Amino acid sequence: MKFITGKHLSRRAFIGRMGSGVALPLLSAMVPAGRALAASSDAGGTTATRLVCIEESMGCAGGSDWGHARNLFSPAQTGRNFTLDTDSQLKPLEAFQDYLTVVSSTDCHMADPLNADQIGGDHDRSTAVFLTQAHPKQTQGSDIEIGTSIDQLHAQRFGQDTVLPSLELCIEEIDRGGGCAYNYHCAYTTSLAWANPNQPLPAIREPRAVFERLFGAGDSEQDRIQRRTTDKSMLDWMLSEVDRLSKSLGATDRVALDEYLQHIREVERRIQLMEARNIRDAGSERQMPQAPSGIPGSWEEHMQLMFDLQVLALQSDMTRAITFKTGFDQSNRTFPQSGTNKSIHGASHHGNVPDDIMDFHRINTYRMSAVAYFLDKMKNTMDGDESLLDKTAIVWGSPMGDPNLHNHIRCPLLLMGHANGALAGNMHVAAPVGTPMANAFVSLMRGMGHEMDKFGDSNGALDLSGAGATASTSAAAKVEGMV
Repeated sequence: MKFITGKHLSRRAFIGRMGSGVALPLLSAMVPAGRALAASSDAGGTTATRLVCIEESMGCAGGSDWGHARNLFSPAQTGRNFTLDTDSQLKPLEAFQDYLTVVSSTDCHMADPLNADQIGGDHDRSTAVFLTQAHPKQTQGSDIEIGTSIDQLHAQRFGQDTVLPSLELCIEEIDRGGGCAYNYHCAYTTSLAWANPNQPLPAIREPRAVFERLFGAGDSEQDRIQRRTTDKSMLDWMLSEVDRLSKSLGATDRVALDEYLQHIREVERRIQLMEARNIRDAGSERQMPQAPSGIPGSWEEHMQLMFDLQVLALQSDMTRAITFKTGFDQSNRTFPQSGTNKSIHGASHHGNVPDDIMDFHRINTYRMSAVAYFLDKMKNTMDGDESLLDKTAIVWGSPMGDPNLHNHIRCPLLLMGHANGALAGNMHVAAPVGTPMANAFVSLMRGMGHEMDKFGDSNGALDLSGAGATASTSAAAKVEGMV
């Protein structure tokens, strides 16, 4: 990080104390006079594409034969200008169709059992497979092994000069305690992000912890406790610095700075109100009475807070790689707002009964509505002359296809954003039957500036422009990932 000096600001400028300050959004004062942002080495590499990876556990209703035939996930039309059916799980995202690249019919066979001992362990493998596209070593010991995830490859390539090379988040409790099932280490079940084949990265669940990771990591515990016991915002402790910076900026930058700081203040206030409400209403009035006071009782509120924090992290260029695990395999959480009181895991075992498939689909669609909130925030947050959504690749998907069968074919995959031009959007790419999901990741990573010939079980690269697909004729490829 660098302190603010003179009228020109470094992209790494911040307000506050070293190690516990507030990083700034991209301002015009950060662009050297007479030089384009893209050519500016002092711009902090903000032309690098941000990557957000969101896992939806347990597949979707559109993964069943019945749901697929009715286009519950992927559109009926392929190519550009597709139409979303009324019942489509993607209907909540219709306003953002220009930013959607729907990828259908890809498989995650690295989550399949490779021998008899692994049969039944699909829930215990899936999460680790999603972003690595590698098969986990079956072990309960410390000798875990799988592959490096795409978010970590991106962090290693483009995140080394950011405050946080990567950020790992989750919604549900991930500390399972003790061993997990089918002789699989719990890390495979809980960790989306893998820094290397042997190093899973833990995820943060509490919004307050994420906020302090972004804006208060350098504070002492005593400082953080003191702030929590008052109604003051973290920004109230640095008003003089904010005022001094604001006076040095042009009118446009002052407006941008004020909007950014107001967003921080608003998110912090919502966290404070949620914590106070949980303490006040401890007991049966909360949707999740046993959850810690720092966890929103409402799934929707929790998702929105975590998405708002991600927007702040990306807007300030504090990180360029985020993973977000929105559920836990075999979760029994219910979503009454969806129109059914069934638990998501219970509904996922629909027995191929149409009415029961539609109950699961209602949960899928309700959960997708939270993603619409994120896209709206990203589209309306500017980063220079373009929105964050234009400069970001958002990977949403599941390593499971039809959860009723615990299979890993026809897995849902949705790429959102324009990724600095790597994704055109308004596109449905229907992969040839048997295409590994890893093929789509190879193309995406290449588009974001990675030199990648092979990843996981890829056997080629899936053309995300919709023009076609390329694949080798070789048999199952060796599980590996590299840049």
